[in-house]
Parts: sequence; C-alpha cells; structure tokens
Amino acid sequence: MDDTQNRYAPQPGEAAAELLVSAAAVVVDGRLLVVSKTAAPDLFYLPGGKPEPGEALHAALVRELDEELGVVPRAVAPLTEIRATAALEGVPMRLVVFRAALDEPPRAAAEIAALRWTDGKDVRLAPAIRDHVVPLVL
Repeated sequence: MDDTQNRYAPQPGEAAAELLVSAAAVVVDGRLLVVSKTAAPDLFYLPGGKPEPGEALHAALVRELDEELGVVPRAVAPLTEIRATAALEGVPMRLVVFRAALDEPPRAAAEIAALRWTDGKDVRLAPAIRDHVVPLVL
C-alpha cells in the first residue's frame, strides 16, 4: 500500500477541516459504476463513504463497498484526490478516489437507492464526479 491508502481519518476529538470521503472508480466495458443515496435519489456519486475516526482510507473503502454494495474491491490503486464542495452537504470535501475492480456484481444495500453503470452522460452526476473523475476514467 502506498501513503494514500494508509492515510487516516481524524482521530476522535480532532476537528476535520473538510469532509473526507474515500471512493471507488470501477469501470467495466467503458462504463463507470455510480450510486445514488436515498437522501438524493436523482444524484449519482461514486460508491464509498466517510472513514470512521482513525480508520485508514483503504479500510474505509473496503468497509463502505461491503456495506453499500455487498462486494469486496480488488486491484485497488490510488487514482486522484479532489477538493470540491460536497453536493449534498454543501461543505468543503476532500474526495480520495481509488481505481478498483469488484469480486462480483454489486447490489444496492444500506442507504443506496440505486446503482447504475454510466457513460457519464446518461445520469445526473455530482459535480466532483462529472468534472474530475469522468474525464480521467471514461
């Protein structure tokens, strides 16, 4: 693992200057896996989520993909780090994106309203995904 995968969320009691999110860019046959959450079912993001206090970004990604999609990521490698405004929360966000493959087909679980495989044009994407991730992977 490189330094990106070993970075951690703030420890309990530490204030976070921005929302920290660990997410996966999974591309199969030229299409990117995106999910929407029940809080905003018409807006799609990368699967992933916020690390627990003291949790490494890679560990958070593995946990979140299991909880949200019932899958285990493999071939995980750092892709990019994006600083933007979180689409739902409207606060500063640091989005750490990893390339990943999946061990089996994903299925929506937990707070996930829907999942889609997109070419980047057929669903409404969160701005950080549309502007920064799609140009890198599709």
